[in-house]
Amino acid sequence: MLRLWRRTRPWVRVVAVVLLVGVAGTGVYWFGFRDQRAQAATPAEQTQAVAASLTTIEQSVSASGTLTPTVQQDVSFAVSGTVTSVDVAAGDTVTAGQRLATVDTLTLDAALLQAKADFASAQASLSNAQDDADGSTASDAQVAAAAAQVEVAQSAVDDAEADVAGATLVSPVAGLLTTVDLEVGDVVSGSGSSGSSSGSSGTGSATGGAMSGATGSTGSTTTASSAQFTVIGTDAWQVSVTVGESDVALLTVGDQVEMTSDSRTDTLYGTVSEIGLLSSSTGGVAAYPVVVDVTGSPEDLHDGESVDVSIIYERRTDVLTVPSAAVTTVDGRSVVTQEGADGEQTTTVVTTGATSGNLVEITDGLAEGDEVLVTTFSPRTSGSEDGSTGGTGQQGGQMPDFGSGEMPDFSQLPGGGSGFPGGGNG
Repeated sequence: MLRLWRRTRPWVRVVAVVLLVGVAGTGVYWFGFRDQRAQAATPAEQTQAVAASLTTIEQSVSASGTLTPTVQQDVSFAVSGTVTSVDVAAGDTVTAGQRLATVDTLTLDAALLQAKADFASAQASLSNAQDDADGSTASDAQVAAAAAQVEVAQSAVDDAEADVAGATLVSPVAGLLTTVDLEVGDVVSGSGSSGSSSGSSGTGSATGGAMSGATGSTGSTTTASSAQFTVIGTDAWQVSVTVGESDVALLTVGDQVEMTSDSRTDTLYGTVSEIGLLSSSTGGVAAYPVVVDVTGSPEDLHDGESVDVSIIYERRTDVLTVPSAAVTTVDGRSVVTQEGADGEQTTTVVTTGATSGNLVEITDGLAEGDEVLVTTFSPRTSGSEDGSTGGTGQQGGQMPDFGSGEMPDFSQLPGGGSGFPGGGNG
């Protein structure tokens, strides 16, 4: 074997030595580091005593929704005409009854005059019929017909007066103007339909016929989604969510609600104001609408902001609890492990109640202050117990130090020469 080594060329010997070192290093890693890292990956088991304590337990239903203003009113002209003034701009804060815009009243005034003339004519006809009445069936019928015409004419006058008042469009609610889609000179053609609101807001405090003309969010030249004006209230907000059939039975109007959002650091609070009776179905699962009113005076709320909703349907105080990890099931019974004064571990049968987070209610078997054993598991650190780390490359000895990348000196081997066995150039 030694003779064969001497007959090899020097570069072959160098390659052989490098391969030998590599194989040795791989062996050290495989049988050293690998076992050490596998041990580090094994979770460490820890057992500690935890006292049973009194706490508050909450039971809740979770959902998600978006914030919307309680008051969101679309307003458009309910009469026809050419816009003569626009008195507000988007971003303005308005009060109930404040003027928003006007249209010309030339046609409306003419219609009102004609309605009044027709009413006067109907009254005259009624008066004549009454004067000519002789008690016969025919005359009685003529009087009744004339009286009906008076009523029709009066209704026409009322409508015409309302239309004239409607030439001045006012805000039905107080709030912030988010939409102003109207300019002077625009021609509107109202249909007389009333406005709509996303909340349960009132109709404002304006008086007279002007208020009747201020309603209407669906003029014939616009749609409900493109109203001429949109007013939202900024001091009242709500969230609409859907709750599954199995959970909605747990809820009642007035339940407290907590809401969180990724964009907010504080928690919003509210109460359930409405629980819908008609369900919708998504994927074959029935869900019911639930409306939550935000309480307090939170700031910086935005329409469409997503929130996570927790509806608390039960809250109990002074409930005896222990960590859920302390309770196990043995032969169908719930038990905890306790440690006696002599260090001996005993098993105690308990009766459990509701679970909240990582706590479980104990209704029988323990008293406040009783300690139970809880076993937890945590990942081991990369360092060993003696403080050494697993990345030193050492396990049961050190690798040879060649110093600055130099090869070992083989000059002492038999047949030395040029630092390798066999010496020479082969």
